[in-house]
Amino acid sequence: MKIRIICIGKLKEKYWTAAVAEYSKRIGSYADIEIVELKESKLPANPSPADETNVLTREGEKILSRIKDNDYVIAMEVEGQQLDSVELSGKLQRIFDTGSSTIDFIIGGSLGLSDKVKRRADYGMSFSMLTFPHQLARVMLLEQVYRAFKISNGETYHK
Repeated sequence: MKIRIICIGKLKEKYWTAAVAEYSKRIGSYADIEIVELKESKLPANPSPADETNVLTREGEKILSRIKDNDYVIAMEVEGQQLDSVELSGKLQRIFDTGSSTIDFIIGGSLGLSDKVKRRADYGMSFSMLTFPHQLARVMLLEQVYRAFKISNGETYHK
């Protein structure tokens, strides 16, 4: 079993990197974990719609280049389904049980995800209708993946 987080942008603040390292270590007891950070494409100061489309396209191509054909892809998108922790645990377990050995979670850049990435995704997931900083979304995702493994294994975890 492997969990891969493919995301646009790098973590800069130590508190984010420490949280990611901690949850990655915890997940490592259940599955291989890999975090792939891809460089953000720069937007001009006052971007036009065409500039934004170009950025989404470039970032989408970078993301798609890191996804393997047999990976199960979950796009983190505001339009996606909202699951509670037990539902997420069950979903991940079903994915692994049906033969997918790698689940890729995709976190886009500040503009979100390109349509091409969304079409490649097997599932769209949302934490909330709220917008979160990418750094926080990554930490939240890792915490929820860790929680999902704890639930699947019948282990206790704080609420």
